[in-house]
Formats: sequence, C-alpha cells, structure tokens
Amino acid sequence: MKKILSVLLSLFFIFSFTSCSNNSNLNKPTFKIGALPDQNASELTSAMTKMAEYLSNKTGLKVEYVQSVDYAALVTAFERGEIHLAWFGGLTGVQARNKVPTAEAIAQRPRDAEFHSVFIVQKNLPVNSIKDLKGLTFTFGSESSTSGHLMPRYYLLENGIYPEKDFNGKPNYSGSHDKTYKLVESGAFQAGVLNEAVWQKAVKDGKVDLSKVRAFYTTPAYFDYNWTINGNVDEIFGNGTKDKVKNAILSMGESEKEILDFFQTDKFIETKNDNYNAIESVAKQLGIIK
Repeated sequence: MKKILSVLLSLFFIFSFTSCSNNSNLNKPTFKIGALPDQNASELTSAMTKMAEYLSNKTGLKVEYVQSVDYAALVTAFERGEIHLAWFGGLTGVQARNKVPTAEAIAQRPRDAEFHSVFIVQKNLPVNSIKDLKGLTFTFGSESSTSGHLMPRYYLLENGIYPEKDFNGKPNYSGSHDKTYKLVESGAFQAGVLNEAVWQKAVKDGKVDLSKVRAFYTTPAYFDYNWTINGNVDEIFGNGTKDKVKNAILSMGESEKEILDFFQTDKFIETKNDNYNAIESVAKQLGIIK
C-alpha cells in the first residue's frame, strides 16, 4: 500500500510540474516582429518566419512574425506597442521613432549606409536623364517608401521635375517595388522608380523582362533600411532584451545564409537613430513629415 501511495505521489508531482511548465509557456509574452510589405508577400513571409525562428532560438524569446497590409499599418502597430521589432525603410523608421521616442535603430545592412533608387523606363523610349521624364506617365512605389518615393521625389525636384504637374497625369503609387517594375514592363506606365536592391534581384532572378524595361538613372547614396526595436521591450520581456536581440541580429552569419540571402547581404552591422537625420530633414522639406 505504501508503495502504491509513493508511486501516486510521484506521478502527482510530475504532473503538477509539467502542468506548471506548460502554463508558464502559455503565459509567456510573444515578441512580435514585422517588416515593410514592399515586395513579394509569400517570399517576405517565408523569410520573416525563418527570422522569427532564428531569434527565438538565439534569445529564448517566443517570437512571431506579424504580416502588415501596408507601410502605414506597420508604423501604427509599432506605435501601439504591438510590434516589438520591425524592418523599416529610412522614412518609416523615422516616422515610427518620432511616434515612439524611446525606440532605437539598432542594425542595418552595410549597403544601407549607401543606398540608392533606380529610375526605370520602357526600353524603346528616348529617356536618358531625369529631365527626359517630363510628359510621361510615371509610378512611384508606396507613398511612405524612402527609395520608392521620398528620395526619388527629392531628386526629381532637384532636376526641375514637379511630379503633380510635369508628368502625364498625376503620378501613381504602386504600393511595392515589385509591382513598380511590373507596371512599367506591362506598359501600364512609361516610367517609374524603385529600390535598387529589389531591381537588382529581379534582374538576377530573371523576373523582369529586360527587352521591355531598362534602368537609366541611379540616385546618389542615402541611408535606408534598418531594424528598429521598440522602447517597451525591456519592460515587457525583461532587462537586457534589447541588447540580446541586437546581438542576435549582429551575430548572423553563414549558418543563417538563407535568411541573409533574402535580405541580399552577408551580415548586419550596427546603426543609430542619428544616421537617419538627413532622411527626416528631406521628409520635412517635402511636407511628408510635419
């Protein structure tokens, strides 16, 4: 009888420990990451889901990727504290950090310190400079895109092209870089502008028909994409969480090649909020940020 009682007590303690452990996992807060929906949705979801798994394994956090319908939705979710880490462009990063002053840009690709936009045009058109775009139909990317709208608009104005009056009709906003080159390729618009990294990848992967569309101008360099972490993470997930996540991103290497290939880089490097002051200045000059 004593033996049976002992076995039952042991089973009870094992069950209690397992139950508490499971409840602990269930109650563990979820660290949510997001990214600009600026290219093919299925490829982005796949890469960001793998990124979530990597961060989870590296930090011990319960990490989940949350898809955003557009640029503004990601900034809003970040402002509400619903997204804890986001892959922003230069402009959306500035917008997000203005709304959450304690947020920090913590990492970028080496190329993001010298990023460019690429202007494209239907191949048969006699366009060789930005000034030649006058009178053509034109598409930007998203209105909140650094490389698909903000900086291109700045360089258009510098060259005496006023988008609202100098194009054939008002400029279009495609919503994402991959849609931009497809709209020009299809003939829906005669010219457009997009992120150089997306253009280069589309050319490399054979996703764009170079018999129908060509690049004719690359802008000067500017700071762009970055990982920005919310100011609430240490409070929610424990002291040191921000540093833990930052270190995990900065330590990505050959073992994470599949993820890094999606981002078209071999590593991430440190960055800081001040690197994007010029972006903020241009956005205010153009009235995009008040």
